[in-house]
Amino acid sequence: MKKVLTLLAVACAFTSTLPAFAQEWPTKPVRILVGSAPGGGTDAMARAVADRLGPLLKQAVVVENRPGASNTLAVDVVAKSTDGHTMIMGVSTAHAIAPHLLKLNYDNNKDLVPVVFVGAVPNVLVVNNALPVDSVQSLVKLAKEKPGQLNYASSGSGSTQHIAAELFKDASGVFITHIPYRGSGPALIDLVGGQVQMSFDTMPSVIGQIKSGRMKPLAVASAKRNPQLPNVPTMAEAGLNGVEMNAWYGIYMPASTPKAVQDRVYTEVTKVLAMPETQARLGAIGADLTPMTQAQFAAFHTAENKRYGELISKKNIKLD
Repeated sequence: MKKVLTLLAVACAFTSTLPAFAQEWPTKPVRILVGSAPGGGTDAMARAVADRLGPLLKQAVVVENRPGASNTLAVDVVAKSTDGHTMIMGVSTAHAIAPHLLKLNYDNNKDLVPVVFVGAVPNVLVVNNALPVDSVQSLVKLAKEKPGQLNYASSGSGSTQHIAAELFKDASGVFITHIPYRGSGPALIDLVGGQVQMSFDTMPSVIGQIKSGRMKPLAVASAKRNPQLPNVPTMAEAGLNGVEMNAWYGIYMPASTPKAVQDRVYTEVTKVLAMPETQARLGAIGADLTPMTQAQFAAFHTAENKRYGELISKKNIKLD
């Protein structure tokens, strides 16, 4: 409740100070791009915002999926957009990890501006139901008995799933094979089908599959247990330290976007995030909605880039 009141207070304070230009924007439908396929965590976050943002803007808000290249194909489109009505549901994969692993056709820090921080979710170690393991330690034992024979899926090279798996390999001493996909949706289809044996996917992507019994959760890669999976241990509780990973999400716009429009987007999205319906919808998929000002989000963006850059260098993580 405290988070809801904080978000509402911030949104109301901005509303009364927005210039007329921002109040008149948008003049046509707004696009929120998603850099992965439908069915993943980024897609879930984007649709939760878009579904209630349209009425506030009095325009259609359309989610458009453009998967590929660690979510950066969609970011490239937004970075070069000049129509004034295109934004992206950014994710840490694209905005904090990929810049250290890929040669990008845009400047991650100059061509885009962080506008609204949406929230964060933990990664979860899940396995195919047919895999004869029921704990992290039994998985480690099996992986050591079959080096290189167990495959893990990710939503793409350089994703949080990929990084989490590398941390897992480093902490456990196992050799497992990376199978990158163009998003969590297709990756999880193959996990359920048995083409791959495990994944370190985000909570929104797997919570429905877990609750329906289509895959087994072994641990959450967070400092504490998640309310949606109270009986699932953390990685540390399961015996592996240093395997903490989450994905965070936020709205980014082209750097050329007028500040008045940025403020309008911040105000209206903040209102959406404060709605009890949105809180319930995102809470049900394990999201932590921590309010930030735009300045705080920009500082967070910078800090996360530094943190992941150091982690990638220290672990010598490279794309497959």
